[in-house]
Amino acid sequence: MSATLRHAGWVLRGNPVTLLAGCGCGLLVLAALLGPWIVPYDPVASDVPNALQAPSAAHWFGTDQLGRDVFSRVLVAARLDLAIAASAVSLSFVVGATVGSFCGYAGGRLDAWVGRLVDVLMAFPLFVLAMAMVAALGNRVENIIYATAIINLPFYIRFSRAEVNVRRGLGWVEAARASGNSHARVVMRFLLPNVLPAMAVQISLNLGWAILNAAGLSFLGLGVRPPTPEWGIMVAEGARFITTGKWWLVACPGAALMFAVLCFNLLGDGLRDILDPRMRT
Repeated sequence: MSATLRHAGWVLRGNPVTLLAGCGCGLLVLAALLGPWIVPYDPVASDVPNALQAPSAAHWFGTDQLGRDVFSRVLVAARLDLAIAASAVSLSFVVGATVGSFCGYAGGRLDAWVGRLVDVLMAFPLFVLAMAMVAALGNRVENIIYATAIINLPFYIRFSRAEVNVRRGLGWVEAARASGNSHARVVMRFLLPNVLPAMAVQISLNLGWAILNAAGLSFLGLGVRPPTPEWGIMVAEGARFITTGKWWLVACPGAALMFAVLCFNLLGDGLRDILDPRMRT
């Protein structure tokens, strides 16, 4: 563990962009964990006399059309958006990496059928597919998670399938089989861990994309329902007031959304360097 931490520190010191992205992700996680307890105002409480106030010392991000503090809502929304993204990506990663690894290891007809199924799934516009699933199942948080996880599955299945397919004939895999390990153990104990560093970039990118997906569904009215604080809902509600000069209603939640996606996108390369054992030599 200490060697891993030292290597991570070496990578972060040599790559300031990754360090900044990691700090940004840390701030997002802190906001998600502590947001409901540190916000200055109730994020769902209306205060109509103070509606549509510009940013000030009392309201850092101004107030919305119902007088709610935009800063409090942006901060609290981080928990919901990050929870949706993390849950969806975790589910798609576990299922997709496992299925893809076993298919790549087994080969043959099963591998061919799964490959064709993934190709068919990727032929659809993925965001439109997510919209259709949420519209059919209902716009609840769990359905948003399932829809986001399903449209992310092809990436992990194809990636792990290709990586395992390349490695399954190598000498150390043959040695693992000759040592008496079952096929399942060879995949889970030897092959899959060797694929994880290469998948780190994909996981990080998918986290950002999952946040955008959840916000996009909410923006279209298919995601989380008001008055729940959520970045996509806030942008959709504020869009009606752009022409009247109330820029903060869109700019503040939009900036939070952009910041989250940017941090996860920039973090990917650093995660690969930290997790890849070849970088430690």
